[in-house]
Amino acid sequence: MSQSNPRAYNFNAGPSALPLEVLEKAQQELVNFQGSGMSIMEMSHRGAIFEAVHNEAISRLRKLYAIPDNYEVLFLQGGASLQFTMIPMNFLQVGKKASYIMTGVWSEKAYKEAKLFGEPVQIASTKENKYRNVPSLEELDVYSDDAYVHITSNNTIYGTQWSEFPDTGEVPLIADMSSDIMSKPVDVSKFAMVYAGAQKNLGPSGVTVVIIRKDFLAMANKDIPTILKYTTHAESNSLYNTPPTFGIYMLGEVLKWMEDQGGLTEIAKQNEEKAKLIYDVIDNSHGFYTGHASKGSRSLMNITFRVADEELEKQFLSEAKDAGFVGLNGHRSVGGCRASTYNSVPYDTCKALSDFMIAFQTKHQ
Repeated sequence: MSQSNPRAYNFNAGPSALPLEVLEKAQQELVNFQGSGMSIMEMSHRGAIFEAVHNEAISRLRKLYAIPDNYEVLFLQGGASLQFTMIPMNFLQVGKKASYIMTGVWSEKAYKEAKLFGEPVQIASTKENKYRNVPSLEELDVYSDDAYVHITSNNTIYGTQWSEFPDTGEVPLIADMSSDIMSKPVDVSKFAMVYAGAQKNLGPSGVTVVIIRKDFLAMANKDIPTILKYTTHAESNSLYNTPPTFGIYMLGEVLKWMEDQGGLTEIAKQNEEKAKLIYDVIDNSHGFYTGHASKGSRSLMNITFRVADEELEKQFLSEAKDAGFVGLNGHRSVGGCRASTYNSVPYDTCKALSDFMIAFQTKHQ
């Protein structure tokens, strides 16, 4: 932080930074939304005002992400963690297997939940390499009778990301995109289903976006609890039960902000420039900083690294905190440092970290 910029340099992994313009607009509209005399949080989710907000958010998401008409867009709750359960509950039929590609903790959690409902199999894993990379496409062996193949597109803890997605042919491909959804253009038609918690690139915590192909949806198991059926939410426009109204409103405002940035092509360019600022410092530090992820698998969303030795690393994190940097500690399971540079993290925030890292190395080398 500085006197001219009282906001923290926010690198939190999630919930994460939101655009200042969106926060300021929400502040202005918080008490009296569209002249209603109520906050968006106080009004009925079945009333005309919220329904318009809800539908506009879906429309903007469809347009920005170029989602084909044969896909449903759902706003659910429970985060990606509930999706780990709902997916096998809905789509892992008796006598079928589901293939999971293991690239980190979140794919491990998804696989664990699938074991409660049937026979998931691990068709590839980079665990032996401490999840420093994602598997090469040549390593994958997809079986034609699989119920689905599941991947995690970006791995927040280890800082790895798929740059190219596997082609699973007729087997439905499902992607957990919680930490890189809408960070770049993606051909949604390659997937039977994409899902993501909103709290990294799309808004505050509490909303989970599900994009699901209609013919895949039609294959879902029937004999499961009503609220855990995707068809329930598709048939009711995600209004079967009370949705997280404020979160959906905020998601819609973040999508407007993305449009104002120039859409996903421009967002992707900005994300590449931001990440390069930090990766260049790591690569040019002659070992003072070392990245965790292999170069070919590096994430543009989560930059994971270590400092030369343990004591210096503690000092780095302490001095960074004093300088106004927030969220630079690595995940508790692996330690180290992590800078999460999601869509809403400004270029100037990444430049400030780059400058701080260079100055710290110069002082302590």
